[in-house]
Amino acid sequence: MLEVADLVRRFGDHVAVDGVSFTVPAGALTGFVGGNGAGKTTTMRMIMGVLAIHGGTVRWSGREVGTADRRGFGYMPEERGLYPKQPVLDQLIYLARLRGRSAPAARQRAGELLERFQLTERGKDKLEALSLGNQQRVQIAAAVIAEPKALILDEPFSGLDPLAVDSMAELLREYTAQGVPVLFSSHQLDLVERLCDQLVILARGKVVGHGSADELRAGGRTRYRLALDGDPGWLDGFGGVRVIGSNGQGVLLELDGVSTDDLLAEALRRGSVRELAAVRPTVAEIYREVTA
Repeated sequence: MLEVADLVRRFGDHVAVDGVSFTVPAGALTGFVGGNGAGKTTTMRMIMGVLAIHGGTVRWSGREVGTADRRGFGYMPEERGLYPKQPVLDQLIYLARLRGRSAPAARQRAGELLERFQLTERGKDKLEALSLGNQQRVQIAAAVIAEPKALILDEPFSGLDPLAVDSMAELLREYTAQGVPVLFSSHQLDLVERLCDQLVILARGKVVGHGSADELRAGGRTRYRLALDGDPGWLDGFGGVRVIGSNGQGVLLELDGVSTDDLLAEALRRGSVRELAAVRPTVAEIYREVTA
């Protein structure tokens, strides 16, 4: 398990990461979300030792993480670190050799990854000759080339088409099935909600949400959908009800000081009611609420 405890990082007078704490359990896919400047990339760089930690600790398996531990982590930085003018296959072999693989094993592993990402025929091409999406696939291959014991990935799905996203998600699930903790950042909240076992939401350098999607929904504001046969205009003047919006399926409401029984009784007094149901918020709605 990877643990982040009270991490702090300053840039001059600016506190970019302010007491950030969360865990990435073994075998779990953890989504790291937040707006630009929230502190996600800075936190990941501190986990990997790229940036100095000004406060707090990073722990691996219950002890403070060390250089030897980090060598076993797979890392995909925000600013891609491969060589644009070097052949793709050569780079992957080189990176695998740096992680202690023999030359034959490194070549075999690089070939397997290129085949998986449908890049076998591009192995001798320079990285810069590939499309941005294919360059992203090579970056992902570089992060997993040495069978990492933890994965820290900064925007790994950026620039990927839907089929490549599915392939990448399948790859990450294979690692979590082996007990590997995976932390990845993304701005694609629908993707995070679909894939992740848990989420960490960052805003202004602080954790403002942490848990599974269901746990975050349970802590969010409950809303209701009311579908009527008649005109719902009376709702605007009904005390304790706030109309959020409406569509063909009904009116979305928040209740404050009025019960669903009271609302339903008034609605039935005015006509027929087709539906009154609680609406589970999406991760995107929770994100907007906790980062506002």
